[in-house]
Amino acid sequence: MAAVDYHYGGFPPGALEWERLIPLIGPANAAVARYDALLSAIPNAAVLLSPLTTQEAVLSSRIEGTQATMGEVLEFEAGGDGGKYPEAKRNDIQEVLNYRAAMRHAMNMMDTLPLSQRVIRDTHAILMDSVRGHGKSPGQYRRIPNWIGPHGCTQDEARFVPMSADKLADGMAALESYIHTDNVADKLVQLAIVHAEFEALHPFLDGNGRLGRMLAPLFMWQAGLIRQPMFYISSYLEQQRDGYYDRLLAISRDGDWSGWCRFFLEAVRIQAVENESKASAILRLYNDKKLALVELTHSQYSILALDWIFERPIFKSSDFVASSGIPAPTARRLLAVFRDSGLLKTLVEAAGRKSAVYGFAELLNIAEGREVF
Repeated sequence: MAAVDYHYGGFPPGALEWERLIPLIGPANAAVARYDALLSAIPNAAVLLSPLTTQEAVLSSRIEGTQATMGEVLEFEAGGDGGKYPEAKRNDIQEVLNYRAAMRHAMNMMDTLPLSQRVIRDTHAILMDSVRGHGKSPGQYRRIPNWIGPHGCTQDEARFVPMSADKLADGMAALESYIHTDNVADKLVQLAIVHAEFEALHPFLDGNGRLGRMLAPLFMWQAGLIRQPMFYISSYLEQQRDGYYDRLLAISRDGDWSGWCRFFLEAVRIQAVENESKASAILRLYNDKKLALVELTHSQYSILALDWIFERPIFKSSDFVASSGIPAPTARRLLAVFRDSGLLKTLVEAAGRKSAVYGFAELLNIAEGREVF
């Protein structure tokens, strides 16, 4: 079967079948609005929802073939893996950590800049720093062809051939212009088109899929759909991976922008509901533990300790003592109380000068969406 070529002359789409999209637009926007309302009610959401941010990085990277789990990433970050992971696993974990760092970098840039080619290129450089593909011109648009298909396939055997390298500058300029247009009737439909066009351009030699999914919360934030760039879409796309790729391919093969937009609107609606459910569960957990720990510890530092653990749900005991801002004797006592009460699960026992590693199992299980810890 011949490869599908990029849709030259087909962007932006000249007309959409709005009668097919309107039944999905209202529910998707309403679900996003409910999620955003909850997000605005969460104190220090960036801290409390930190595990969801890590899980998004894990799932988006998994779509591209990495095998790391959220627990492995957090254990590695805490230094509690003890060197047990092989090089391939460490590489997967580093890609997830880079994803999270790249997202933070983009958010910082967008405090003063709009979502633009500069933000995209700089974010890509962070995403690809010192990981597989780091030699493939991080932060620079490709100057050679690339194609999408089975590993090791030739261009003739590919499933899709993105825009040719000599036209990429114009292609990315057109995408940037479209990002900033106000002529689209619905912002989520506009986002669907932005995401699909970025993936079709495939402007970098590696990392396009992950960066394209990062564009979702960044665009929603810039458009005012959410007050913080914390929207997690990769769970649905990972579950529907074949459909995701098929709908993207149908744009260039059949000109079916509307079919893709329908798929994307449904993805946003379903993920907004899931995001709201998980964020609500995390907020309930925080409020329950806050009250319980004040009663349990009778310490003025109990809330500070809880906030620290929410942001780092897998950690070494020595790191908590050193960086929580709590006097060391009190920090050690609080850890013992948290462990003995069942708040923390011991993942690695202390041994000699080696610190124990603890996990906040209830929080991690909410983020994973299943009983893991």
